[in-house]
Amino acid sequence: MKEKVEIALRKIRPMLQADGGDIELVEVTDGVVKVRLKGACAGCPMSQMTIKNGVERLLKEQVPEVTSVEPVL
Repeated sequence: MKEKVEIALRKIRPMLQADGGDIELVEVTDGVVKVRLKGACAGCPMSQMTIKNGVERLLKEQVPEVTSVEPVL
């Protein structure tokens, strides 16, 4: 499942990089994906919305085994 998540994140990454940020996969455990936002995304006040409405939604579409996405520092 981790490889599927990595492949899906490659599709999301260019959108984040266009705004000066990036995303790093930290771990995948029992359907929970932990990610770290980097660059401009790390300090952005909209980062929680980006994770839930953007990253989580797209990952669930691409990898149905994903149950949630959580940010880590």
